[in-house]
Amino acid sequence: MIPPVPLVEIVRSGLREGVHHASAVVIDPDGAPLMTRGDATAPMYPRSSLKPAQAAGMLRCGLELPSADLALAAASHSGEQDHVAGVSEMLERFSLTEDDLRCPPDLPLGQAARRGVSEERRITMNCSGKHAAMLATCVINGWSTADYLDPKHPLQVAIADTVVDLAGEPLANTAVDGCGAPLFAISLTGLARVFQRLVNTPVGQAMHEHPWLVSGTGREDVRLMSAVPGLISKIGAEGVFAFALPDGRAAAIKIADGGDRARLPIAVGILSSLGITGLDDLAEEPVHGGGHPVGSVRLIPHSLD
Repeated sequence: MIPPVPLVEIVRSGLREGVHHASAVVIDPDGAPLMTRGDATAPMYPRSSLKPAQAAGMLRCGLELPSADLALAAASHSGEQDHVAGVSEMLERFSLTEDDLRCPPDLPLGQAARRGVSEERRITMNCSGKHAAMLATCVINGWSTADYLDPKHPLQVAIADTVVDLAGEPLANTAVDGCGAPLFAISLTGLARVFQRLVNTPVGQAMHEHPWLVSGTGREDVRLMSAVPGLISKIGAEGVFAFALPDGRAAAIKIADGGDRARLPIAVGILSSLGITGLDDLAEEPVHGGGHPVGSVRLIPHSLD
């Protein structure tokens, strides 16, 4: 097994305070590797970066959704007012309610979204759009809804088959994600293939048309998709990030220690190496001291050369 490599440094007042190790892969439109750091073939859990593939699996089962709802199906939304309204409308359209959701109750993501919210609800949980779409898929197919998260349920079997098809490799393991849905282990290369094969499909188009619905105010996906024409991206827990350009070049990243703050500096570094410019304001995450910026989380110079 090839170990992850140091790619991101935390600098405070001019002194390196820490380092994030990571693995990453970039593939060309034919799927051949353009760059590899660490191990791009070992099994890993994509976490929520796999949501676009799950949404694609639902479409293959006959689900038809407006573009905005399809973006919510692929989302890790912040639980802001319009996110909740969109999920609620999706449920109502298929004669479902919040009580049908089997994701755990949670507060919205981030201080701004949580302001004035004191109750944990299933619909404010960041995966509620995916779960609403899963339930809708069951309704149109006449499948049971109470057990829609069972890995043996027809819905989950179809989604697993879609992941295998898009990743171009067998599943290495099946686990349970934080939201309760089946979670499939594939390689970073397989995850990059997933995004490469989705970028110019209805799922990819919906994500790029509605980046705020996929994420939320100020978050990584909306910032990156708004900055790069045609790009789709999706974060995942434990430091996972995947994205694809409309020309078919794609990448997947896994931060070894699960440090989410290291994702965007690596993504911007990769995009810069691919000739994408104008992302300087996304290249570093601030480090604060006393409430003021005193350093940054940034790509280690020449680590992607």
